[in-house]
Amino acid sequence: MGSQSNAFFAVPQGPHGMLVEADRDERARQDFVRSFKAFIQSDIVPGIHATYHHEVKPLHEQRAGHPPRDRHEIRQLMTQHPLFRNYASLQRVSQELLWDVVLDSIERTLPDLVARARSQGKRMQGSLTLNPKLSLPKYAVGVDIHCMPGGYGGEGGPDDVTAGALYDRGVYLYALGMMGPMNDDIGGSAAKFVRDRFPDFKPRRILDLGCTVGHSTLPFVDAFPQAEVHAIDIGPSLLRYAHARAESLGKRVHFSQQDAAATNFPDGHFDLITSSILFHETSAKALPAILRETWRLLAPGGIAVHGDLPPFWAMDEFNQFMLDCETWYNNEPYWGAMREVDQVALGIKAGFAAENVEFCMAPSAYRAAAGHDRNFEAGEFAPGNAWQVLVTRK
Repeated sequence: MGSQSNAFFAVPQGPHGMLVEADRDERARQDFVRSFKAFIQSDIVPGIHATYHHEVKPLHEQRAGHPPRDRHEIRQLMTQHPLFRNYASLQRVSQELLWDVVLDSIERTLPDLVARARSQGKRMQGSLTLNPKLSLPKYAVGVDIHCMPGGYGGEGGPDDVTAGALYDRGVYLYALGMMGPMNDDIGGSAAKFVRDRFPDFKPRRILDLGCTVGHSTLPFVDAFPQAEVHAIDIGPSLLRYAHARAESLGKRVHFSQQDAAATNFPDGHFDLITSSILFHETSAKALPAILRETWRLLAPGGIAVHGDLPPFWAMDEFNQFMLDCETWYNNEPYWGAMREVDQVALGIKAGFAAENVEFCMAPSAYRAAAGHDRNFEAGEFAPGNAWQVLVTRK
């Protein structure tokens, strides 16, 4: 493993009052999965790149008289190669193992986690509003996205926090430390981007769409301490955990169970709306609806910043193929399709003026602060030192 990988691997997850605690054997299994994933990225992914550029691509050019035309043709060629088949298999196995080893700790300590959530919730700096009558979007609950058992809408009982505890620890293991100790690099980078790009902007109310457990929500609490911060998601277990986690960290957030495509907030209620890696887990039908809802909810002069990984037009065909492996091998059915969509056009169609819709790069706040400057290759959690953000202004 290279020195940069070791630097990230050494970053422990940041403590808080809701983090699931592993015993010695559970910790050993989690460390194994983390090492396994790091090995795949550091030792196998470079070989995939070399195999394509020095073997598969030249042979295809010799036979066909032209290079592979797109990521789909590259996939047809690479899936015939044993090294890539091994890579795809190992990726899937490592992902399923990741959730299994975290679930061991959660199942053993679930009564304590539930009790901690109740205790933290009594602080009530913020609030938690659940809606058991909410119809959960089929695109979000019809598949266990990124293989997480139960998905985002999973719930094991009236006080359950399993989905939140699983996601919190699972994302840390999956990202290999690249997201920072609090798994908050996307939100932290977006918040810094807003402050740097719009230095005079003083939002009164902020809304985070698809907040999961609040990783990307809390940086906006710190960046704009005078603002009233709201965060929504569809999963009750996620939100119970998110609320308790925020309370344990002393952060005031108003969490509510809502569909980002149709919220119950009034028109023009927010000055700043944000989302982090929401779009690639959203269907082609829901994405335009979310952008229309964003336009409705923004006050005049308001700003929306939606962070995700880059669209396909921002990378070459081979890196498109590598990034699209998430679609094929990690239960991410909307991943590849979202990157083909013209999000700028969707923003304009949603109501935003053309001159107020743009793609920007938000430099990684965590990596810059930590002094990490390696450009990560596609196939890893983040393919660069910046996040792609869709910025819309009303």
